[in-house]
Formats: sequence, C-alpha cells, structure tokens
Amino acid sequence: MDRPIKKKIFTFQRLAIGLFTVGFLVFAARTVLNGSQSSLNINREKITVSKVERGVFDEFIVVTGMVQPLKTYQLDAIEGGYVSQKLLDGGASVKKGDLILKLENQRLTMDFVNRETEMYRLINELENTRLRLRQDKFSLRKILSELDFQIQQAKADFERSDKLFADKIISQQEFERAKNAYERLAGQREIEIENQKFQEENSIIQIRQLEGTLDRTKLNLTMMKDNLANLAVKAPVSGLLSRVDVEIGASITAGQNIGQIDDLNGFKMRVEVDEHYISRIFPGLEGSFDFNGATVKLVVSKVYPEVRNGRFDVDMEFARIPDGIRRGQSVPVRLQLGKLADATLIPTGGFFSDTGGNWVYILNDGGKKAIKRNISLGRKNPQFFEVLSGLEPGEEVITSSYENFGDKDVLNLQ
Repeated sequence: MDRPIKKKIFTFQRLAIGLFTVGFLVFAARTVLNGSQSSLNINREKITVSKVERGVFDEFIVVTGMVQPLKTYQLDAIEGGYVSQKLLDGGASVKKGDLILKLENQRLTMDFVNRETEMYRLINELENTRLRLRQDKFSLRKILSELDFQIQQAKADFERSDKLFADKIISQQEFERAKNAYERLAGQREIEIENQKFQEENSIIQIRQLEGTLDRTKLNLTMMKDNLANLAVKAPVSGLLSRVDVEIGASITAGQNIGQIDDLNGFKMRVEVDEHYISRIFPGLEGSFDFNGATVKLVVSKVYPEVRNGRFDVDMEFARIPDGIRRGQSVPVRLQLGKLADATLIPTGGFFSDTGGNWVYILNDGGKKAIKRNISLGRKNPQFFEVLSGLEPGEEVITSSYENFGDKDVLNLQ
C-alpha cells in the first residue's frame, strides 16, 4: 500500500537562499547608510587630538614689551646754527648743565652787537637830555636872578617917578616911561618862568620816553643774550645721553630734535598691541613676565590712542623693578584682558582657521572615527578657546588643521 511522503520545510536549498537574502539585506542597509554620510580615511599619526577639559579660563594676550626709562627728555635746538663743537656722544652719562654741543649763528651775533650799540646810543641820549635839563634849570635861575635885579631897579625908579610926578617935578611922559619899564620887566619874568616850565616838562617827557625805550632795549638785549647762550646746548637733567643725532658742521634749525636724555631713576615697559584690542585696553589692567626665574608684575599706566601699522602703544609700570633689568631689553608680556572664570576649554589649533569655530570633529567608537559636530566658541587666549556649547569635558577633538579633509562628515582613523 502506498504511503504519502511529507515534504521537508527546511531544506538545504531554502536555508542557503535565506542566508543569502539576509546577508544581501544587511549589505544593502549598510550601503544606504554609508551613502548618506561621506567619509575619508585618515592616518591618525598625522592629526592632533586634544581632550576637552573643565578648568579656569584666563583671558590674556602675549605681547612684546621693551624696557624704557620712566622719563625721557628730548634735546631740541632752541636757536638754529651750525655745529662748531661736539663734546659728548650717545651713551655718555651726563649731569645737569653739562655742555653737549656748541652752535654758531653769525646773524644772531650781529643782531646782538647792533642792539647793544643801540642801547649805548640811547644811554648817551638819555644822559644828554638829563644834562640839558639841569643846564636849563641853572640858566633859568641865572635869568631870573638878572631879571629880579632889573625889576628891583625898575621898581625903585617907578616909585621915585611916582613921587616926583605927584609933586609935578617930572613930566607925565617920564613917569609913564618908568612905569612901563617896570611892568615890562615884571611881565617878562612871568613869561620866562612859563617858558622854562614848558621846556622842563618837555624834557621830563623825553627822559621818560628814553627810559622806557632803554628798558625795552635792555630787555631785548637780555633775551638776545639768552638766545646766544642757547647756542651752547647743555643737559637739562642728569641721566644717560642715549643719542646725539648731529655731527660737526651740520646745520641745525630752531626747534630741531638733536638728541635724547634718559632718566635712569626708574623704568617702564612699552608694549605694542594689535588694534583689535584697542577698546579693551585701559589703565589699571595687569600684566606679567618672567625674569631671572621670578614673575614680575606690571600695571597699565597709559594707553596711546594713535594707531600705526595696525598697532598702538601701551605704557606699563613695574610693581617692583627687578634687579638686573636694563634699558632696551625685550620680553614677552602676558597682558590680562579679564578676570579668571570657570569654563569648558578646548586647546587652540589650526582647526579654527578652517571652521571659524563653528564645528569640529569629535572622536567616538573607541577613537576609530571622528564625526563632525556643530559647536559654539567664546573667548580665546593663546592656549585655549572657551566652549559655550556643543562639547562636554572628557570628549576628544581633532584640533589640528582640517585643510585636507574637505567637507567629509566622518573621518576613519587608521
């Protein structure tokens, strides 16, 4: 009798087809996933990987500072001329009043001689006027004395004539002649007094004018003497004559700078700062630099607003001047821009120039891959960026340049 034969459900062929189908589906899925994200194979030894940390953010910039004297005095020529003698060169120590240069100015010397001659002429004229005034006074006294004698005689004649005329001894004509002679001499005396008074007042006015002119001439002469004295250029203060920019025979104009004297009683630090920070630098900011194994503190004392070649100058005072520091030394100065604050930090690197700080590659999958992630950065110092969002402490980031990565979303690290 025939028996029905049951068909096997899991045959070898069906198992093989099923495994092939599953494998194909997995392969297709991976292909689709990989197709949605572009990737690039990278040699790990050619990149820099840094860890995101939580720490204290210190906002500062590093600038180059140069040690300068606390005070400098410019040597300017008060009067022009040509250099006849040069007694000191740059680098010499000077005391206040030491002679540095001698100038000659023939025009100024001739003007002084002419003005001096004019002064002596005025002195002579003034003395002559005073002498004439005294002589006029003596002449007046002499004239008045003679007139008084004549008046006295004329008065005696008039009084006698008056009695004789009353007694009808002389005629009226003789009486009037004696009277007129007396009155004429009396009137002449009054006129002479007024004339002498006018001449005296006029002489006094002339004397005052001459005295005023003479005083002004003497003042001008004193000023010209000072100008001649200024032809000898002397040190206004004690210190170091750092430079003298002229040589013998050179022609100097009035007001021309010819040198500089440094006051060695103190120093300051002059630093140049990029104009990008001009709104953030102000007196009172602190700075520091390392010198002979110690940290030297500085404080901003003056900010110069003039910008030259994209930079501006800042003066910083020493909290304490260290031993051994010298004028002209250059040191890197750490200039603080803000207070210390806790923050998430990422080391600086070439990635910023490629991404602008908007995204980075984050390592995951055990460090075998790096995936692009958007982030936000804040302040910056020479060592770290302040992370505002997108990164957590402990994560690893590629901080070297992204120039050769293109726009790949995933980097396969090998």
